[in-house]
Amino acid sequence: MEFPQNFKLLKAARLVDGYGGPVRERAAILLKSGRIQQVGTEETVSVPEGATVEEMDYGDRTIIPGLIDCHVHLIGIGDGRAGEELTALPDEVLTVQAAQNARTHLYSGVTTVRDCGAKNRTTFLLREAVKMGITPAPTLILSGRPVAIVGGHLSYFGTHPTGPVECRAAVRQLVKEGADFIKITATGGSTKTSFPLRPSFSIEELAAICDETHKFGKHTAAHCASSQGIVNALDAGVDTIIHCRHKESDGTNIYRPEIAERIAERGVFVNPTMNISRVSVELLETKQEEYGLTQSEQSQLDGLRADHEFILDSFARMRDAGVVMVCGSDSAWGGYKMGNFQGEVEEAVVGGMSPMESIIAATKDSARSCWADGVIGTLEPGKQADLLIVDGDPTRDIKDLRNVVDVVQNGTVVDRNNYL
Repeated sequence: MEFPQNFKLLKAARLVDGYGGPVRERAAILLKSGRIQQVGTEETVSVPEGATVEEMDYGDRTIIPGLIDCHVHLIGIGDGRAGEELTALPDEVLTVQAAQNARTHLYSGVTTVRDCGAKNRTTFLLREAVKMGITPAPTLILSGRPVAIVGGHLSYFGTHPTGPVECRAAVRQLVKEGADFIKITATGGSTKTSFPLRPSFSIEELAAICDETHKFGKHTAAHCASSQGIVNALDAGVDTIIHCRHKESDGTNIYRPEIAERIAERGVFVNPTMNISRVSVELLETKQEEYGLTQSEQSQLDGLRADHEFILDSFARMRDAGVVMVCGSDSAWGGYKMGNFQGEVEEAVVGGMSPMESIIAATKDSARSCWADGVIGTLEPGKQADLLIVDGDPTRDIKDLRNVVDVVQNGTVVDRNNYL
């Protein structure tokens, strides 16, 4: 005896499929067993005869692909503490924190995250807990420990090889543990023992990491806080450049168009992490309003404002050069808490993208950067049924992305009231 198949039929005033074409009006999307079956209008989408269907009519709302944050640190707290303080916490505490952050991001509309570096095996343990149904989370794309030099940025998380042979061995170990991609700190950063504006690995070491990663059919993403770091990453074959700051070793902001041209020619993605810069400015501005600033803090604020304006300008110029920009928040790091990925998407609009372009950067192109676009990122038959339903029309006002009505993950509406 054949039993009727169960389907979900979602209707809404608008649907954005993630490809950038016209918004579908009076839209409908049919789901079955966690996959998208049909996308179209109320007239064109139909349920097979005899099948049972759960119908959900969202009225004057918009359906878009689930958001993809291609740069998070799930073990972060976002309370301003330095990485050195964070890593001093026990792994058990950090794993619980990662679970809380993952749930927060999922409930805010983010259905996939790429975690760009965690201590020891904390995020791998989170994935096990998610598989067991202990805690909800977005789809997790994990690097495990980032690959850093001795004393380099994020080296306290646990992997710091020296020389091409050790670099290849580090990649193999991470793949063995379950890494989906390899995160590299190609320059220094906020880590106190690192040199923020200087390259870390040699080009030979970087190339060994990239080559070994690609042998396993996986991708690399490299933290680059200076122009020379970007150049080295390009020479080595990195797939995504994170931050991509056009800074000289003396701290001078100088946009280098020839670098942007190389990025575009090679088809490398750039994750500019602009909102974390905005958050740093806003935290000091809030302190200024409430308590006032010391002379040192005022100087810091002035510098952060100038840097943020330069970041926005570089973003616009790289886009004009043909670079594909993707959205990744870098939360929870510093004072940037999880659950505010929409801020990164909004900054892309401030930087010159249209609302539709910023949605694509946070869905389709983020999925491409994560090497996951065959499964997620757009609404089309066969893909995983990850959707976000919002009040309003985010293609006209990007802030409507914050008006979350429902989050659908693998075809199931997420219970966002479940905080157990």
